Amino acid sequence: MNKELKQHETMKDRGAINWTSLMLPEHIAQLRDWQAEDDKVEHPELNEWDLASLQEELDFAHRRKCQALIKTWRDGQIILHQGTIEIIDIHNQTLILADPFGDIRIGLNDIISVQSVD
Repeated sequence: MNKELKQHETMKDRGAINWTSLMLPEHIAQLRDWQAEDDKVEHPELNEWDLASLQEELDFAHRRKCQALIKTWRDGQIILHQGTIEIIDIHNQTLILADPFGDIRIGLNDIISVQSVD
């Protein structure tokens, strides 16, 4: 007997196979876009206390040259970076994070969370 056939009382059903023949590539692309929109996160609003805490934690991790977990927000997604803070450039509003794969340039305005690992 065919593996896709299922017996439901008196009716034979092919399960999800019924719908896959109706899905066009355009439909699948729209469903993926819709799912991507649902996964977007609003930019978190940081108050003065949050910003002061971020600054203190950045300075602490930079002075100790320890590993830091930095969360950034970009285009509706929260991205996690891990590495050692090499340079904090106040004039360009960026910091350079060294990780095993190379240096990453992160905008200070994109940072929403900093945590020292060591």
